[in-house]
Amino acid sequence: MYVCVCNAVTESQIQEAVRQGATTLDQLRAFLRTSTVCGTCETYVEECLIRFREEAPAKPGLVPA
Repeated sequence: MYVCVCNAVTESQIQEAVRQGATTLDQLRAFLRTSTVCGTCETYVEECLIRFREEAPAKPGLVPA
């Protein structure tokens, strides 16, 4: 499912970014460009981030800080 329509970012892309080490919204913005245009998706992106962090611990150092 698309989370960020402006940049065509899906839940699965966020999940993969978390698996690769993303732990903050700023890291997701840098890595996927999610929530960087209109900002409407920011709340749901944060919810996804929290959910995916709980499901699979991050691998440190694989996503830019």
